Amino acid sequence: MILPDVMSILRAFEKEGVEYAVFGAVALNIHGIGRATEDLDVFVKPDAANIERLRRALSSVFDDPHITEISSEDLCGDYPAVRYIPPDGDFYLDILTRLGEFADFESLDIETVQVEGLPVRVVSPRELYRLKADTVRGQDRVDAEYLREKFNLDDPEG
Repeated sequence: MILPDVMSILRAFEKEGVEYAVFGAVALNIHGIGRATEDLDVFVKPDAANIERLRRALSSVFDDPHITEISSEDLCGDYPAVRYIPPDGDFYLDILTRLGEFADFESLDIETVQVEGLPVRVVSPRELYRLKADTVRGQDRVDAEYLREKFNLDDPEG
């Protein structure tokens, strides 16, 4: 099951035509690996028109004037990540256009998966494994192992 807030956001993304890809724990859930989470991690295409669609989508879900502070200058610039915390504060979004030199929106392997009747753009299991396997965070390494086992992924270490 995906959190109702997440589904509301993903429906709004679809309606507004946001170019995005879910990653992180919600992507694990979409791929059938249950993990609790309090956030939605998304990569978005780094162009001003897409960032505007993102703001419109979020504004249709949350009554929050601070959404306008999510800027294409930030997401397309030197600091390509924004954390958005909706007014209720129970849940948040991490919005990225790239992850250092390691990954960017254009290089991601993205699939479309039906979730509760909605087409959702999500990084593939192999891509999610690549994003998690070599991080320093212990939970990411556990997630990577679950992905490796479930999807018979080769260990890049050999």
